[in-house]
Amino acid sequence: MRNDVEILAPAGSWESLEAAVNAGADAVYLGGKRFGARAYAGNFGEEELLAAIDYAHIHGKRLYLTVNTLFKEKELKELYGYLAPCYREGLDGVIVQDIGAMDFIREAFPKLPIHISTQATVTGVYGAAFFQEKGAVRIVPARELSLTEVRGIKKNTGLEIECFIHGALCYCYSGQCLFSSLLGARSGNRGQCAQPCRLPYVVGDKRKQDILSLKDLCTIDMLPELSEAGIDSFKIEGRMKQPDYVYTVVNIYRKYMDLYLEHGKKGFAVSDKDKAILTASYQRRGYTGGYYRQHNGKDMVSFYRPAENPGEGASLPRHKMQEKINGKLILSEGERVKLYIESDNVKVFCEGASVQRAQKQPLDAGRIEKQMRKTGNTEFVFERLSILAGKDIFLPMQALNELRRDGIQKLEKEILKGYRREVPQDAKETVRRFFKGDAGRTEEAFSKDGGQSVSEQEVLPELSVLVTERTHLELAMGDGRIDTVYIDSNISFDKVQASGGKRIFLAMPYIFRENTASRWDRLYPEIVRSFDGVLIRNFESFRWLKERGYQKEIRSDDNLYVFNQWSKKAVKALGITRFFAPAELNGRELGELGIAGEGMVVYGNHPVMISANCIQKNTKGCLKEEKRLYITDRYQKKFAVKNYCNDCYNVIYNCQPLMLLSQAEEIKELHPAELRMDLTFESLKEAERMIRLYGECFKENHLVPVPDMDYTKGHFKRGVK
Repeated sequence: MRNDVEILAPAGSWESLEAAVNAGADAVYLGGKRFGARAYAGNFGEEELLAAIDYAHIHGKRLYLTVNTLFKEKELKELYGYLAPCYREGLDGVIVQDIGAMDFIREAFPKLPIHISTQATVTGVYGAAFFQEKGAVRIVPARELSLTEVRGIKKNTGLEIECFIHGALCYCYSGQCLFSSLLGARSGNRGQCAQPCRLPYVVGDKRKQDILSLKDLCTIDMLPELSEAGIDSFKIEGRMKQPDYVYTVVNIYRKYMDLYLEHGKKGFAVSDKDKAILTASYQRRGYTGGYYRQHNGKDMVSFYRPAENPGEGASLPRHKMQEKINGKLILSEGERVKLYIESDNVKVFCEGASVQRAQKQPLDAGRIEKQMRKTGNTEFVFERLSILAGKDIFLPMQALNELRRDGIQKLEKEILKGYRREVPQDAKETVRRFFKGDAGRTEEAFSKDGGQSVSEQEVLPELSVLVTERTHLELAMGDGRIDTVYIDSNISFDKVQASGGKRIFLAMPYIFRENTASRWDRLYPEIVRSFDGVLIRNFESFRWLKERGYQKEIRSDDNLYVFNQWSKKAVKALGITRFFAPAELNGRELGELGIAGEGMVVYGNHPVMISANCIQKNTKGCLKEEKRLYITDRYQKKFAVKNYCNDCYNVIYNCQPLMLLSQAEEIKELHPAELRMDLTFESLKEAERMIRLYGECFKENHLVPVPDMDYTKGHFKRGVK
């Protein structure tokens, strides 16, 4: 039985930080004013953040900082100044999503532990091993994993594993959601999710239901199982919630984790009273055990929002958390008063004013002790205090107060000294070197062919098509305007043959979990034989291919988020030959990134959610075959949903296709090497028309009319905050 499992609490404010420490958390995670995935939490300014690090350390706790958004180019350059004070102060770890930010932090702050955020969508051993090789010490895997999968990651990598045990659950795999972003320009990847998933939708001809709203996670009964699965850190969600919630939830989980550690699995049982307290701490949607024991299911969904029932949670204690210390005070006439203080393994000594002979009323030991124990608003309280005082002595109370204050300050400084770090002397040079010449689009950066710049050449981009239906595959293969065809993994690719010089790539699954890897092991020889390369959507696929010695071309899709120069550099260092630009950068930002030689999606219904839960199964029953249905929102917009049964995940597509024909000239100025059209649910006639229009526009440089239809320009103009 393990005794080293960490209870990790959220803190969106100083009050919540104190509540977490009071309740017995081993560690706290919080966000600063920037770069965190909860932009609307209270969060901490720099001065408060540094104080929070010290507060945690004084109380023997660890503190982790979330920097788990995607970084735009100019923001990444500000990350050094943002993290340097925290690094010096002794920050215990950073939680990261952006692969470029991860590389930057590792270079600039080599002693700062890196934790991979659940936003990075790590779904198995291959993804965990990938980030381990890049220097991560801890993984926060996707919340959709089973205990068996979590156990496998721990066994095969030895990494620290941090898993959510309580709080809100996203319907989508974290990091794979663009729903809020594409509907209202509030990006979950930037910490500003508007939660459209919590709204009601009509499924087919059924009545409105909150089909995308999951119940909250509660695993209090599963603590022994979770511990035995190898999880190192039990994470509680709730940086947007109140201090009372934080205290109640941490307190209950602390109580029962201690019970398990003391009595083992056989002596573990949660009382109905404590379950009621836990449930009442935040009653929004009901509770579920999540994905640890099941892949998905309607019992996880809160189809209708229940009536408010605040209940009675545990009350937040109003006393201050203070660490116990031991002291020894020596007062001898004619000598300076001496104070020794000890806390765990830290000892300090200080001297005060000279002790005088009493003229009238001598000090007695009781009065001295009473004064010395007035530690007030400090972080310490005397547990034992011995006083050795001579007879007929006198010392002003002010002198005792100053001595006590000096001693406690010295103790605090000595405790914190062990956490302090020096920023590497060459850190600024590291930053300068890595950013030198990277910002902005420059002709030099785009030059090739003996120094002739792209703008001086008449280079037409390739036109490619990604197909998810067999009928579209046949159309794309037979159209001379198409240079490259990406075949989605759900299509049987036997007997696929290129024609007219086309290149064929396999678009691998969005989610690559254990069962998917096993299935694709059998298909690997056919992948090598039938395709010119692959398009990956996750780092599990990348690591899986590399372990098998794959030698052909690997490209990465837009959901692998190359947001800045460092993430661009990171994917190129892996040998990924071409990436597709992320959907959330606008035209100017794409220029700053520099997508010359890369790919860009210019047409199609973009995926807005990838989910382990299945709308087909949860509303009509599991058919174990791919189907398409539609969900309709309050504005009568219809979103197509497709279930990928081989790998058991859903894809929800945007209600309108991306259409960038009217932005053709701006796109050409970016010099992308490839423009991709994603065909999903178009009729053959519609698909043929789109191929023709995009071919005339980008291959023949003709002005073409934009079709009279509903469409979106995505983020090309507006971008996200």
